[in-house]
Amino acid sequence: MQAWLTDLQHLLAHGDAAVLVTVARVEGSAPREAGTKMIVTREAARHTIGGGHLEWKAIETARQVLRDGMRTPHARRLERFALGPSLGQCCGGAVVLAFERLDVSDLGWLATLARRLAAGASTVRSVSFRSSRNGTPSGADVAADAAAASAVMLSEPEPGVETPDCLLWDTGAPGHSEGTVLLTETIAPNDFPVVLFGAGHVGAALVRVLGTLPCRVRWVDERDAAFPSPEAFAALGAPNVAIDANDAPDEAIDAAPPGTSFIVMTHDHSRDLDLAERILRRGDFVFFGMIGSHTKRKQFEHRLAARGIDPLQIARMRCPLGVDGIVDKSPEVIAISAAAQLLQAIEAAAAGVHAPGQASVAASGASAPDTAAPGTIHSA
Repeated sequence: MQAWLTDLQHLLAHGDAAVLVTVARVEGSAPREAGTKMIVTREAARHTIGGGHLEWKAIETARQVLRDGMRTPHARRLERFALGPSLGQCCGGAVVLAFERLDVSDLGWLATLARRLAAGASTVRSVSFRSSRNGTPSGADVAADAAAASAVMLSEPEPGVETPDCLLWDTGAPGHSEGTVLLTETIAPNDFPVVLFGAGHVGAALVRVLGTLPCRVRWVDERDAAFPSPEAFAALGAPNVAIDANDAPDEAIDAAPPGTSFIVMTHDHSRDLDLAERILRRGDFVFFGMIGSHTKRKQFEHRLAARGIDPLQIARMRCPLGVDGIVDKSPEVIAISAAAQLLQAIEAAAAGVHAPGQASVAASGASAPDTAAPGTIHSA
């Protein structure tokens, strides 16, 4: 789930108005990519479009849009910011920011978007803005305007399009002084599945890190008493983590969807070996890491080969776990190092390349979810 979406739903459900700020276009170097979002209310700002003077100006503009909303409930505005000359930021590029005032009446399309993302479906969101015809939108050219605030539209992406993107389209008729700029963005699920075996000190430390990342974690151990108490678990603030006290932990491997990442760090080496065999026989994982020494890896390589596992698959096992160059063995350091290695694999998979030290997965059998036929889903 996109964190901004959950926060926005909570705010609006409590009757608050908010401005959704989106990086609609990036020209040259900029702190964040197109599609990045921030939420601004009268009292606070949540999430970030990159910080610095740009973000300060964005918050200032968003609060002006909130004030405009007293007259125009669904005020919208586009504004272009040159990062070097006007803001003194070293990026040197420029960004166009989209500002949308939202309130309780927007909960419909937000709920639809949330349901689709939870189901693993990408969605195209389209929003129109009134613009001048004199070129690139700027604050002077594009002002809040109720006439431009037509419905937010959600639709299916084109077949085969699953990756996020964000585009601005000038749809006005040639020769007219004003037209409509359409913001279209493909919003894709960004939470990747992880199955973590082991509720010891390192497992608990890793859960604290994974709880801050856009992932869904199934935390598995045979020992119910090894997990934190309900109160201690709630204090972790990791709503994306589900505890699974399971006498048959290998069931979590069979139930995991294609593209899952597996991390093994149990208290039992024989259990680690059985889990490793089952994971490697699946083959359709993005990442498989196991805690242990180089000696453990050598032993497991021989034992897995004796069980008939292809050496190319065994080579995909990351053991010892963690990025190179970090030798501290405290649970917190191992957790951060393991999470960094996991993120390398996730980003490499998204880009269609191999993570550092990762063997080819061309024959892994991973499959992508089906894409529904194009069509409008909902307007609000």
